[in-house]
Amino acid sequence: MSIRRLPETLVNQIAAGEVLERPAAAVKELVENALDAGATHIDVQMRDGGRSYIAVSDDGCGMSKEGLALCIERHATSKLPSDDLVHIETLGFRGEALPSIGAVARLQITSREKQAEDAWSIRVEGGTVSSVQPAACNPGTRVEIRDLFFATPARLKFLKVARTELSHAEDVMKRLAMAHPEVGFSLSDEKRTLLRLPANSGDLFEARLKRLSSVMAREFGENALRVDAEREYLSLSGYIGLPTLNRGNAQHQYLFVNGRPVKDRLLQGAVRGAYQDFLARDRHPLLALFLEMPPEMVDVNVHPAKTEVRFRDAALVRGLIVGACKHALAEAGHRASTSVANSALGMLEAARNRQEQDGSEGRSGHAYNWQARPSVSYPSGRLSETIFSSQAPLGGNQSTLPGAESFAPHARGGEATSGLAETGSSWNPQTEAREAEHFDHAAHPLGAARAQYHENYIIAQTETGIVIVDQHAAHERLVLEKMKEQMAAQGMKSQMLLLPEVVELEEDAARRLVKRADELSELGLVLEAFGPGAVVVREVPAILGERANAAALVMDLADELAELGETLALKERVERVLGTMACHGSVRSGRRLNSEEMNALLRQMEVTPHSGQCNHGRPTYIELKLTDIEKLFSRR
Repeated sequence: MSIRRLPETLVNQIAAGEVLERPAAAVKELVENALDAGATHIDVQMRDGGRSYIAVSDDGCGMSKEGLALCIERHATSKLPSDDLVHIETLGFRGEALPSIGAVARLQITSREKQAEDAWSIRVEGGTVSSVQPAACNPGTRVEIRDLFFATPARLKFLKVARTELSHAEDVMKRLAMAHPEVGFSLSDEKRTLLRLPANSGDLFEARLKRLSSVMAREFGENALRVDAEREYLSLSGYIGLPTLNRGNAQHQYLFVNGRPVKDRLLQGAVRGAYQDFLARDRHPLLALFLEMPPEMVDVNVHPAKTEVRFRDAALVRGLIVGACKHALAEAGHRASTSVANSALGMLEAARNRQEQDGSEGRSGHAYNWQARPSVSYPSGRLSETIFSSQAPLGGNQSTLPGAESFAPHARGGEATSGLAETGSSWNPQTEAREAEHFDHAAHPLGAARAQYHENYIIAQTETGIVIVDQHAAHERLVLEKMKEQMAAQGMKSQMLLLPEVVELEEDAARRLVKRADELSELGLVLEAFGPGAVVVREVPAILGERANAAALVMDLADELAELGETLALKERVERVLGTMACHGSVRSGRRLNSEEMNALLRQMEVTPHSGQCNHGRPTYIELKLTDIEKLFSRR
């Protein structure tokens, strides 16, 4: 079989198959070109999901007649002035997008330089190029694509319905808009405008938060934590959501490297590591993080779509992301997302609407009794010793964990705080009113305990409303943070295996583990080399218990090191065990608490990091503003 050179048209169609997966890919390439051209506003129009028509207009620097004729040739670009693939500072640089589009569609480009009097236009249809013609155009460039994939009809069979293709293009626009808040963006189809984002001016963080709130919904802006950190040559900025603002998938995690939207497994793993102690494994936080570094420290020329990157020092990148995010979450203190209260109010409003539609009748057919009184334990007149006296900053013995044993005198069957029927006479409204007058709400944002509801929920009065606390979830977080604090101070204890276990691995995997043996020993795992393709495990973290599977643990660690260069698997297991111990060591639901105990729990929550959510990402409290409560009762 003889060797022959492929026709130029076929070469361009092959390139188009790599670059243009769907209409959204064409939109991405053209919008990136507009951004590289210095545009301050970019407008995108689509019809039939991009199959029949795509137009991208910008007010960038534009192109001359000569440049217009050259731009549709393969590997013609203005973005590599020094022919250096290491120092890439633009979004596009391959010079493949326009000729690839022209090879599979009907392409027209009209452009005018900012200071020029004349505009020029060129057409490409299925790889056939026309001559450059005079045209009318404002300064900037307009690219129109008609009949996408008409020259490769087989590709049309793989496209989804118009609505789906349009949503992919909208996602592309949103990601690029997040990275460039100073640029205005709009996206429309034949019926409506799907996206309209005006340019934001002022401070970068302020402008970026406005843009993120516009793209990711207002609730993100209300519950976002600022991230701003540096390490060596790396800079990380952006916003991350509170753990209680989460979703069932990672679609709302936006990651950028030098302004380029990327989908990188290492970065996603770093985010998971930062939130591993605050969310269940099937829940994902909302965030937008922007990583900046010298161009030579990252390879963006890994894939034609340019969504994948490779870092020269992956461990440094991961460490910065995990550390910066954890610091921001710790600074949030006891905050929980406002979406928690909004969700509760929404459910209450929906329940009331259903009752009104049903004629205020419940499932049993009887009218709803608004006077029905729940089982409430009011604060008793007799106060016992403070249950949290062993915890900082309340003083006492720092070595004692705030476990459930502290509540023993008040358990069921003992001298528990009695219910309404038993203690109604001991509750003095006048005394409580006088105490409320001297309560410093500014110093104690979670308010003063007023009652315990169904022996599980603490009702507290704040300056602007009420707070409802899940006592088990809240105490679970307090116990976990105390355990982590002690572990950090005393180190991870290990237990020696009665019989050291030999684990056989690939040689590279074994070598990586032995190289990190010192770090692993700090986490309680002691191992050493045992020949070229094996390690011997002598000690495992004591917290994992007697049933720790050393072989499975080591294999997971080997996989983690191969993929990310980190010992995340061991850390996750340790954190998971700590969380389980904290759950069993915290005050249980159904435990009656007196006034002093409830207030001690509130005060400890106020000074404990992450106390706004339990170890599984669920909220520990809900805050309802007085204005919201009044709306529920139609007083506003």
